[in-house]
Amino acid sequence: MKAKHAGSPSNKAPFRLRWLVPTVLVLTWLTLAGIGGPTFGRLEEVSSNDQASFLPASAEATAAQDWQAKFRDADEVPAVIVIESPERFAPPQLREAAALKTELEGLELGSAVIGPIPSEDGEAVQFIVPISESLELEEAVQELRDTTSAGTPEGMQSYVTGPAGLAADLTGAFAGIDGLLLLVALAAVLVILLIVYRSILLPVMVLLTSVFALCAAILLVFGMAKAGWIQLNGQSQGILSILVIGAATDYALLYVARFREALTHTTDRTAAALTAWRASFEPILASGATVIIALLCLLFSDLNSNKALGPVAAAGILCALFAALTLLPALMALSGRAAFWPFRPKLLPDDEREPELVTGLEGQKGLWRATGSLVRRRPRTVWVASVLLLLVASAGVFQLKANGVPQTDVILSASTAVDGQDALARHFDAGSGSPAVVVADEGKAREVLEAVKAADGVGDAYLLAEGSVPITGAPGTPSAPDVRDGKVLINATLDAAADSLEAEEAVKALRADVRAEDPGALVGGVTAIALDTNTTAQRDLVIIIPIVLVVILFILMLLLRSVIAPVLLVLSVVLSYAAALGVAAFVFNNILGFPGADATVPLFGFVFLVALGVDYNIFLMSRVREESLKHGTRPGILRGLGVTGGVITSAGVVLAATFAALGVIPIMFLVQLAFIVAFGVLLDTVLVRSLLVPALAYDIGPTIWWPGKLAREGLGHPREPFSNGETGTPASFADAGEIR
Repeated sequence: MKAKHAGSPSNKAPFRLRWLVPTVLVLTWLTLAGIGGPTFGRLEEVSSNDQASFLPASAEATAAQDWQAKFRDADEVPAVIVIESPERFAPPQLREAAALKTELEGLELGSAVIGPIPSEDGEAVQFIVPISESLELEEAVQELRDTTSAGTPEGMQSYVTGPAGLAADLTGAFAGIDGLLLLVALAAVLVILLIVYRSILLPVMVLLTSVFALCAAILLVFGMAKAGWIQLNGQSQGILSILVIGAATDYALLYVARFREALTHTTDRTAAALTAWRASFEPILASGATVIIALLCLLFSDLNSNKALGPVAAAGILCALFAALTLLPALMALSGRAAFWPFRPKLLPDDEREPELVTGLEGQKGLWRATGSLVRRRPRTVWVASVLLLLVASAGVFQLKANGVPQTDVILSASTAVDGQDALARHFDAGSGSPAVVVADEGKAREVLEAVKAADGVGDAYLLAEGSVPITGAPGTPSAPDVRDGKVLINATLDAAADSLEAEEAVKALRADVRAEDPGALVGGVTAIALDTNTTAQRDLVIIIPIVLVVILFILMLLLRSVIAPVLLVLSVVLSYAAALGVAAFVFNNILGFPGADATVPLFGFVFLVALGVDYNIFLMSRVREESLKHGTRPGILRGLGVTGGVITSAGVVLAATFAALGVIPIMFLVQLAFIVAFGVLLDTVLVRSLLVPALAYDIGPTIWWPGKLAREGLGHPREPFSNGETGTPASFADAGEIR
């Protein structure tokens, strides 16, 4: 007499589980998406790309900026207008350029316009136009460009650059985040899902899960930013979209794989959905918790931009986690086998549902049987060769120049502001319009001023008098400096462009020189902000990496009930990270020709790669542990590798594709991060998770679970069960030449 299937009418789940609960969950998520979707276009209201806001309060540039604010009536950002002529300006042309000042002041963008200031070679003039921070910077800069273009003498070229021009162009480069980035990422994921599932409905359900998770994340992040809990910027916004889409799809792939497997054991779609939920809950929760906690470790950063990314990205992962564990199971419970049409999973006969394992390869075929066979026959050769390959790739990490890049190199697309900086450098002191700012004690003002003028890399310097008038010593100029709370302000024009590495070196030297005269003096300004940002980012790398590793190690120990396995898994992803950085350094330096890398790139690459790399090892080793409890460690390793191989590889390809989509935004930081994470995820998926970890675990045997119960089968001489239930050294090991 045949056994009754789990899906027979008498075993069917109650109405509330079959229809009510799934329907309520879907409607709840529809409501969240309906509210969160429109909020996507409002993120600009709570987003800022001001580099100064990224710095901690403890930075010298921040302290100098606070003092600088006391010397001005309003917060303003300077725009520098350069009008360049192919030959010396004739007097009529100078008068025409001077007339432009009236038009610029008529725009009423801020305080008085300075200029025109002619260059020494007579081939250019410049204006400095302060723009109030209360105005929309992009719109104000565009107004300046339109007015300047109309008022420029024929045959000449005009540029609007300086801090305001560069910030406006940077904001424009981030504009694609709102639409293009998301479109590219979703299109890439959809294509991959269609190939993986060969189904129409299922990819749409998985994609909807990811999109709804993103809508919920946007709603949550908008609320946190509106309340002032976090600082949102274009960088965090772009990473949020990519991270949520990638992570939610990965979790969905794992759940769908277990759901499909469950449908081969029952005809009841609700029972299959619940079985899949129970089987995938722990690894998905552990995976999500690992990434969330790793991201929250960024709160230990001194850099405000890093601190902001932590909770923003963690909120996104939290929403991805909830969507994968609530919305997707509800959709699967409602659709059942129809989701997989036209290739619906078939119910297996009872004797094929739990095959008896001897080697662990039973029931497998194709690529993953071949991979498992290689691991079984030559485990030590496989893992040693994998480690050597990763070590060779890691050697290039010392060539990664992650000490910051000039702001003019950050924008990879055409930029009028970048061209304007080049024109400025051709005719003026390159730091014009973006001076270094020195805050000194009133009693030592003259001594500090002389030290500033004598410093290497400084072209000119002057004390500030009432009304922001420079004290030059010329007849008719004020002789007494403006004093606020016992401090004076000195502006120093640098020889090098304000955003260059040469200017940063000049600021370092300037700080040492002025402190020799006034130990309490501060040096700030645009260059100092960039310098302190890079220095802080490099310090964060040393502090945060150990914290993240300890946290991940602890979570893995709880999940796997082991010490040895988690340590090896963490070491494997660290080695994978180093290899990804090594290859990235070669690509950046020799193929893409980048001048360097943003100082935060290694840290963000580490957090994403290590946390997400551990994800795949969690998916693999949690299934290996499950199979090892049934069949023994070594068969369990091969069985776990075979049944998770396709889904984890698909998840890796999806995540790599979504992060690669960051490359469409013409910002060097995002392009570099896109390459590092996309390549690193593929490396981890294809080499580390498919070969290195299984081969190393297979070679070690049951001891991999020490000190857990599973390790006891390997105490003394590792033994495994034969098919007849006896123990000993399987002949297959002897055939493979394995030495005991």
